[in-house]
Amino acid sequence: MKSYRWLLFAIAIIIGVSFVTPFINDYIVGRIMYIGIMISLAVSLNLINGFTGQFSLGHAGFMAIGAYTSAVITTWVSTHGGQIAGGNDPAAFAIALVVGGVVAALAGLGVGIPSLRLRGDYLAIVTLGFNEIIRVIIQNVDFKIGGVDYIGGARGFSVLPLTTFTWVFIIAAITIFCVENLVNSTYGRGFLAVRDDEIAAEAMGVDTTRFKVRAFVVGAFFAGIGGGLFAHSNYVITPLDFGFFTSIEIVVIVILGGMGSTVGVILAAIVLTTLSELLRSVPEFRMIIYSLLLIVMMITRPQGLLGSEVMGRLMRRRGRLRHPELTAPIES
Repeated sequence: MKSYRWLLFAIAIIIGVSFVTPFINDYIVGRIMYIGIMISLAVSLNLINGFTGQFSLGHAGFMAIGAYTSAVITTWVSTHGGQIAGGNDPAAFAIALVVGGVVAALAGLGVGIPSLRLRGDYLAIVTLGFNEIIRVIIQNVDFKIGGVDYIGGARGFSVLPLTTFTWVFIIAAITIFCVENLVNSTYGRGFLAVRDDEIAAEAMGVDTTRFKVRAFVVGAFFAGIGGGLFAHSNYVITPLDFGFFTSIEIVVIVILGGMGSTVGVILAAIVLTTLSELLRSVPEFRMIIYSLLLIVMMITRPQGLLGSEVMGRLMRRRGRLRHPELTAPIES
């Protein structure tokens, strides 16, 4: 699917569901919104893990930075005469999300410059350590300004519920649009070169460290925006919402969807999030069943639901169907 079609697809979904939303349970709408948030987070991580070939376990750290930054901004605006508390100031909310994404991107730059000369397991350990550092810092920060409790430490931070269905899927469409355009551009071939063979890419003059840092910065930016949406879809956020298991959940979606496959990652986000929710009816067996299904999936389809090879075959088949004259035998 061409990247610009994602925007049209998202608009169609928003318009279609907007007519159905008044008749749907609020809980179901909330779960659909959570799926949209997970799509944004997984697609942004796919740029790092899938398209650039790195292995990051710190995506929840970038998500936490964006969540708390945007929440502090919206809380400050609402307590200083802003209309955001009543949902009448979408511009302030958009600015808060973007600022949260920028701060997360700066954190990604700060992590990337000293650590992205590492590879494989070493890089994973560094990013995991970054994730835990962010969580512990937030857990131990507790201060008030003008009688308003900001951050909240381990108690949590009360956040305005500003996220809506429209916000979630517009951001998801923009994330997909930007990542797809980036990796499919001439410049984006550098990310794929780093993934396919980093040594060969360096020999051909590709600055692999620079491409890895840029992948982290872009991925962290969209993770920060996704964190802001997540924060404002809940009434309270705590450091536990952004721990190690949150990063693992996003990584699992990317791996099972297919490394480097945007469509596969979207499908995996929908399937795994829905599956996790359905298993809440059997809480005593929920994690056991979920883990067994993941093991079966990895054994039967190690390339993911729609890995890059599968997508390549589908696109080639589509090309043959649309242009049969290109594959017709040449008559002598």
